[in-house]
Amino acid sequence: MNVIALEVGGAHIKGCVLGPDGVLRERERWFTRPERGPDAVLETVLESAATLAHRGRAVAAGIVVPGVVDDTAGSAVLAGALGWRGMPVRDWVAEHLDMPVAFGHDVRAGGLAEARLGAGRASRNFLFVSIGTGIAAAWMLDGQVVPGSRGGGGELGHLVVRPGGALCHCGGRGCLETVASSAALAHRYSRLTKWRGVGAGELYHRADSGDAVARAVCAEAMEVLAATLATVVTLYAPELLVIGGELGSAGGGRLAPLRDALARRLTFQAMPEVLPAAFGDRSGCMGAALLAQDLQREAAAA
Repeated sequence: MNVIALEVGGAHIKGCVLGPDGVLRERERWFTRPERGPDAVLETVLESAATLAHRGRAVAAGIVVPGVVDDTAGSAVLAGALGWRGMPVRDWVAEHLDMPVAFGHDVRAGGLAEARLGAGRASRNFLFVSIGTGIAAAWMLDGQVVPGSRGGGGELGHLVVRPGGALCHCGGRGCLETVASSAALAHRYSRLTKWRGVGAGELYHRADSGDAVARAVCAEAMEVLAATLATVVTLYAPELLVIGGELGSAGGGRLAPLRDALARRLTFQAMPEVLPAAFGDRSGCMGAALLAQDLQREAAAA
């Protein structure tokens, strides 16, 4: 029996249909457009879920979102990138689809997918780091996510790296996301070159093709990311860093500057292996599908 999954991000809503054999049947993507307001984003999520459920003849769904989430209650406590506060996402999607719905955090779900089926499946202790529109991390131990309290934890993108810097959507200033997220890179490149509409993927390509401005923008982001990850490595000593999101999708070669910058900062700490996520920027969506499969199996066994 098929399940559907949605990963709701600040730029896109990624969807997929997963068969009982673990093979992806369909992939889809919609623009989130959060500037329309939180209710409009929710409406797009409901419409997208209904479209997938109909096409995929699904019996269960999984949906994952960014920010602070309450997995038990099925609500988005605070998803600043979407404008959601206290949004009972799971119940509304379940009512709209008339099927059971699993709910969770996008990056923790991505870590689960990489632990079960992806780049971290042979590792006991690794950190999954998603670098895209937002930046967050999930600490995986023995194949399980180590959760924070009250739906939080892992919000790497909201560590302050530029005190008094640019205003972040979380309300703080100088957060890592204002410097090293995909949106931050695109904004800085646009400001320096007057080019508009150049996304992170194209920016990485331009950097690799010799664009001096793109190289400088990417290099600055890699240095700040490395400094932040050096703190994480000091605290948790992971044997592996799995990089997802748009940076992870840019290819293993794109991670070389990050590896080098991180290695320069470590002294007594063991240098972890740094690998791209097996599912690229769809780790969260795959994780949502696995959550839906788990929910379906639990229901069948009850």
